[in-house]
Amino acid sequence: MHNPALLSTAHVTDELRMFQDTTRRFMQSEVAPHVARWDEQGHVDRELWNKAGELGLLCASIPVEYGGGGGDFMFEKVLIEEQAKVGCSAWGASLHNGICAHYILAYGTEEQKHAWLPKLATGEYVSAIAMTEPGTGSDLQAVRTTAIADGDDYVVNGSKVFITNGQQADLIIVVAKTSPDEKAKGISLVVVETSQVEGFRRGRNLEKVGMHGQDTSELFFENVRIPKSNLLGKAEGMGFIQLMEQLPQERLLVAIAGIAATELALDMTTQYVKERKAFGRRVMDFQNTRFKLAEARTEAMLGRLLVDKCCDMLVNKKLDVITAAMAKYWITDKQFEIADLCLQLHGGYGYMDEYPISRLWRDSRVQRIYGGTNEIMKELIGRFI
Repeated sequence: MHNPALLSTAHVTDELRMFQDTTRRFMQSEVAPHVARWDEQGHVDRELWNKAGELGLLCASIPVEYGGGGGDFMFEKVLIEEQAKVGCSAWGASLHNGICAHYILAYGTEEQKHAWLPKLATGEYVSAIAMTEPGTGSDLQAVRTTAIADGDDYVVNGSKVFITNGQQADLIIVVAKTSPDEKAKGISLVVVETSQVEGFRRGRNLEKVGMHGQDTSELFFENVRIPKSNLLGKAEGMGFIQLMEQLPQERLLVAIAGIAATELALDMTTQYVKERKAFGRRVMDFQNTRFKLAEARTEAMLGRLLVDKCCDMLVNKKLDVITAAMAKYWITDKQFEIADLCLQLHGGYGYMDEYPISRLWRDSRVQRIYGGTNEIMKELIGRFI
């Protein structure tokens, strides 16, 4: 099996290698044995977050002064890759660490950062970001959820759907209109602490084609009062800009998960075709098998190089919207193509739940949708050609 070193960029330190070792042991002992059970129950165990917090796996890229690990984005990359290597798509840690915590770090006041980030780092709080609504997908300007000022409070009304970590979230960053008549300029980000409010309700844990172990929920806000101090940013109407600034990192997180899952699928399949026989020969001995895997390995290597390049750009604060969109769309398209190939090379057994390739195939499909559909990614790229 040929699997490029996960720590293949110039940003490797002894601390990062130690973090990778700790993360790998955690994934093997606390995650891998429970993947099938989490698929059945529809969510990870709540205590997983606390265990991860105790080991310093949560908010590793958040400064120490706010309870984090003080590392850079490479720590989040390692966590995603080690989770992917055990075939787990259930745990929404990458969203918690790499997205929600960074919105608070980037736009929160000192009071907000000291209040919320340490709780995210220990696992006391699980976080979510509520963007998508039943009538809006990638068109964030069209959100209908409102946060209307009333004295010292905002009153939040609306509904959200497809929210990762929705069933367990204690802190939710809500994309809402503080000026309902405006489009982009009317959007703000407000924070809801679920245990501190009335009128907040969790809907169904949605049943999906794949990612069965990840809770993906409907959320409802009915006259939910939150203090005005829960606004992220110095003024109302900054939410759309904040979303656009953070989306390149979010899309890179999707690409990292995609290439790591692709490499796992290829490793599994290579081993399988070397052992499985058909017509008295190993499946690997057929030229078609070798050629297909040669093509897929080459594409996976290109994807790995693209991810590493983007990570380098992000660490150096040079990752732009277009390059992130390129990585997100191309890698997730290839992830789905290669997962489908790998299932085909497993034959009928690939369609059986007992073989992990079936889970990787199911899980790969949504990668082309969330974080902005791949059609939207191409539209963004096309505007700059």
